Amino acid sequence: MSSQTTQATQDIPAGTGRAGRIGPAILDLQNISLSFGGVKALTDISFDVREHEIRAIIGPNGAGKSSMLNVINGVYTPQEGRILLQDQQFARMNPRRAAEMGIARTFQNLALFKGMSVLDNIMTGRNLRMKSGVLAQALRLGSAEREELAHRAFVENIIDFLEIQAWRKTPVGRLPYGLQKRVDLGRALAMEPRILLLDEPMAGMNVEEKQDMSRYILDVNDEFGTTIVLIEHDMGVVMDISDRVVVLDYGRKIGDGTPEAVRDNPEVIRAYLGTTH
Repeated sequence: MSSQTTQATQDIPAGTGRAGRIGPAILDLQNISLSFGGVKALTDISFDVREHEIRAIIGPNGAGKSSMLNVINGVYTPQEGRILLQDQQFARMNPRRAAEMGIARTFQNLALFKGMSVLDNIMTGRNLRMKSGVLAQALRLGSAEREELAHRAFVENIIDFLEIQAWRKTPVGRLPYGLQKRVDLGRALAMEPRILLLDEPMAGMNVEEKQDMSRYILDVNDEFGTTIVLIEHDMGVVMDISDRVVVLDYGRKIGDGTPEAVRDNPEVIRAYLGTTH
């Protein structure tokens, strides 16, 4: 690694950032390598994510960003490396275990139930927290009915938070794309995650929609204390809302540090930003 890249791996000390709330590492990825056949998607990548921070992953198309999110929430199992999550070490992770440990995710390509209402889509995020059996839920028996009412109240609060009350009963497929992305965020928030993975949350949005989504991401981080890891191509958004940024190129890490350090890293400029300052 070049000296310029080493200089860009500047850190922010725990306890700085928004309201001094950034804490110790909650997620630590160590020497992660992932291959598909003879194609290397990720090569010896290490970085951590600190509690309550917004951690961005950037890089050109095909750099390995989505593959890294898939490693974090257990969709892919790396051939090498290990994951430490909340001080527990994992050589293998799976999506259900990740969800049970407090990792939620949104997707670049929306995976919503288009025929279901906004409310019902967000309710699916409560599934892991429902204790009543399927039969009890279907028959709305005693404790199952009380439990469902409590979950619905929680979801209504999310709907209020995301300012989508007017569409709560509308089938998601009828909503504009920007609102569908908001519903996707709401479903992830319904899981009450400690770590929220956002895969290109601004993709396909106009300027006003990006401003709104940026505000919601900051509010989730500030008000709920949620740790956020996001992939995003809009460099203005990344520089405005991120505490630290890791830069990938062809499956390798070429930069890691504060937005300012990454922006001024010559190797990052050559590989991704394409401009000088």
